[in-house]
Amino acid sequence: IFGTTIQWVNPNLKELLNKASFIYTRETASLKVLEAEGITGTHVSFAPDATFYLNLYDEERAIRFLDDQGLEEGKYICAIPRLRYTPYHKIKKVNWDEAKIREVEETNERYKEEDHAKLRDAIITWVRETGHKVLICPEMTYEVDIMDELLIDPLPDDVKPSVVKRGYWLPDEAASVYKRAFALLSFECHSPIIALANGTIAFYLRQPQDTIKGQMYYDLGFADWVFEIEERTGSDIATALMSVFRDPNTGKEMIDKNFNKIHSIYSDSCDLIADLFSNH
Repeated sequence: IFGTTIQWVNPNLKELLNKASFIYTRETASLKVLEAEGITGTHVSFAPDATFYLNLYDEERAIRFLDDQGLEEGKYICAIPRLRYTPYHKIKKVNWDEAKIREVEETNERYKEEDHAKLRDAIITWVRETGHKVLICPEMTYEVDIMDELLIDPLPDDVKPSVVKRGYWLPDEAASVYKRAFALLSFECHSPIIALANGTIAFYLRQPQDTIKGQMYYDLGFADWVFEIEERTGSDIATALMSVFRDPNTGKEMIDKNFNKIHSIYSDSCDLIADLFSNH
């Protein structure tokens, strides 16, 4: 098992895990879950999410989109919305009862404006202080439908002309766009990883419902770029954004330093797997 989050262990999963030759979780919080179940050993360790090694690109499509929208390399930020719970019942068939659906919808309704007002603060500050553009884009399909309501329509009239949006896309095009951005701000967990993997500064605006997978950012040295959304203000996010805008080299150095750590962890992890296969 490689690069997963394990938030709870049922009997069937425990039986599987007890037979595993190696168990690499994508953050250290899962290791504590395993330890509580008595699943320990040198074969149980931490290996970051495989998205840190995403190497897919669609340069042609990305460059065409950026040119069409007047987005200049290094002079725009990307912003990604997210509801507290992904509304899977609207996306695919799920085994949710009415109580679960009601919990999801009521929680999303309760927090959607409060959360996204904080991201809008950073967008407004970026546009007014830099004169540069903002790209509102999705990580999941349903987010295309909430961009206008939560991020674009409430913006002041002087900011709106500097904001463009992208419909749903695939990770290869997204990666090509992210790597040309100055920074990315996202309520979703994986787009910041894609950005970081391409040397782009990325802020993860973390909602408490988004599982323990977000621990990986702390494990890898990106704590300063994680904003626990119930504990931070829009001003906090905007201030941090403008700080890296004024001193981007420090941010780039942090990315390089932390990726050296990621490469080292992956090298050790993959060596162990290679040894297992060579012994068979």
